[in-house]
Amino acid sequence: MGTITVLAGEVRASGVGKTIDTTTLLAPTDVRADPGECVVLRGPNGAGKTTLLRIIGGLLEPTVGTATIGGATADERDPSIRAAVGALLGAPTTYRDLTLIDHLVLVDSTWGGDPSTSDDRGLELMGRFGIEHLDDRFPHELSSGQQQLFRLALTFARPASVLLLDEPEQRLDTAKRGTVAELIRERTAAGATVVMASHDPVLTESLAGRVVDVVPAR
Repeated sequence: MGTITVLAGEVRASGVGKTIDTTTLLAPTDVRADPGECVVLRGPNGAGKTTLLRIIGGLLEPTVGTATIGGATADERDPSIRAAVGALLGAPTTYRDLTLIDHLVLVDSTWGGDPSTSDDRGLELMGRFGIEHLDDRFPHELSSGQQQLFRLALTFARPASVLLLDEPEQRLDTAKRGTVAELIRERTAAGATVVMASHDPVLTESLAGRVVDVVPAR
């Protein structure tokens, strides 16, 4: 079995933009984020923040510009990019016949966690988000706020040198937004790079090492 290179978390996006036919989804934008740093993307709905995050994560090829992670071209088909990036960009894939804890055990084991203690780590993480009492529920049984917390738990359950988060605060109250901020600070303190889109000025003030204003295309 081959080995996968573990990439450092330097994120670089230089003049990346996306146009489909005559519609510009993202005007050329620069982003720089280093290990141990949280960069917040700010801008109105429709400015292209989600498109920018997808380009940075290698999920979408830019029409112009370049995006790299750890010096490698951001391309989700590259195993080293997939190993480096943990992303919450829309609803992650879930399975109707797996409970919440089953999902977390699956993610933990997939990314190298000891299977004998995966349940413990999953329950601990659910406890951080205040949803440990829902461990035997199925994803489709959750409220919208609970779904967001579960999606965040899935994202934080795996090791990653880069975390890409699209409005992680949505559908959460003030207390839960504080929990999310605390977990993000822990990951950056451990050396991860976080790039997140947010409309919350309190969260931005609390976390951002720098802010990138994403300007709508004219």
